[in-house]
Order: sequence, then C-alpha cells, then structure tokens
Amino acid sequence: MLEYQEYLKMLIGLIAIVNPIGVIPIFISLTDRFDVSEQHTISKIATYSVLAILIVSLFIGDSILIFFGITIDSFRVAGGLLILLIAISMMHGQTSKAKHTKEEAEESEKKESIAVVPLATPLLAGPGAISTIILYAHKGTGLIHYFILLLIILFLILLLRIVFLSLPYMAKHISQTGVNIFTRIMGLILAAISIEFIANGLKGLFPALM
Repeated sequence: MLEYQEYLKMLIGLIAIVNPIGVIPIFISLTDRFDVSEQHTISKIATYSVLAILIVSLFIGDSILIFFGITIDSFRVAGGLLILLIAISMMHGQTSKAKHTKEEAEESEKKESIAVVPLATPLLAGPGAISTIILYAHKGTGLIHYFILLLIILFLILLLRIVFLSLPYMAKHISQTGVNIFTRIMGLILAAISIEFIANGLKGLFPALM
C-alpha cells in the first residue's frame, strides 16, 4: 500500500488523461445525428467499455509486460513519454493524436455504433490511461493496494457517467473556451506526472548515472 498522496496523484492523473470535460465537444459532434435516447445508450456503452478496459489493464497489464519481456522501467520511460506528448497537446488546447486521429473521426461517422471505438478507446481509455493504470499497479502489492486502485477506477467511471448525464446542460452552458482552459490546466498537471514516470524509469535503467 502506498501513501495516500500517491493514490490522489493517480486519480488526478487519470482524470487529466481521460479528460471527461474535454471529450464533450467531440461526443456532441460524433452523435449529433442521433436522438437523445440513442446518445444516452452510446454514452452508457462507452462508460462501461472504459470500465472494462481499465480493469483489465489493472489486473493483467503486468502479465502482458512479462509475456513480451518488457521491464517495468522501460515501460515507465515509454509510458511517461506517451503521457508527456498527450500533456503537451492538452496544454495547446488540442486532442492528442495519440488518443484520436482524423482518420478515426471520419471512420466513426460511417459506423452504426461509435460507443466502443473511438469513444471508449482511444478517446477515453487510450494508451495514456492504460499506461498509467499499469504503472501505478506495479508501484505497490497486496489486496488493499489493488482494492484502492479499483476504487479510483470506479470513482473515475462515476465522474464520467455524471458528465455524460449532464451533457444537455453542459452543451448549453460550457463554451469551447471553458473546455480549453480546463484541458490546459489538466495538461500541466499531467506533464509533471509524466516527468516523474520518466525519471523513475531512467533511474532503474541507468542506476550508475544517478
């Protein structure tokens, strides 16, 4: 079990990466051809898909690294760099291409259901969120540690669900400028977290240099 500050840092980092507020204009643009009932169904499926992806990452992410022979320090550096790229993009008020590309946006418009792709992944539970889950899971051991991480994921899902349910109100009262301000602030916090991941990874890979 880690210090409570570490768990709080993970929660803030996940909220910054998933960025529920920032996904609002994208969700509206992708679902404007659907009625309110269909939008509600899409948001519900997307939320549950994010939950499934993050839980799988939590419990078998480490096993996947072992299977491919990837050390946790290498993954820290790679995951930190990926999260840093997302953070830099967020500080410019943009959606990172690591989360969502133009081609995926165009393809999604042709699909009957967009709840899983691109909404659940890679927009919400993308490489950055998956990397964060795996890295924090590896920081501690024991049932209590994993139980707290699971609670953090469930809290994030609850927050995401609240945002989706509030979409009609938010669409009317939150401007693009407001979304950009929130995204930039989260991007700055995320950049600091990513640097810590990279620094810890480099310490493990090159102990003689530290």
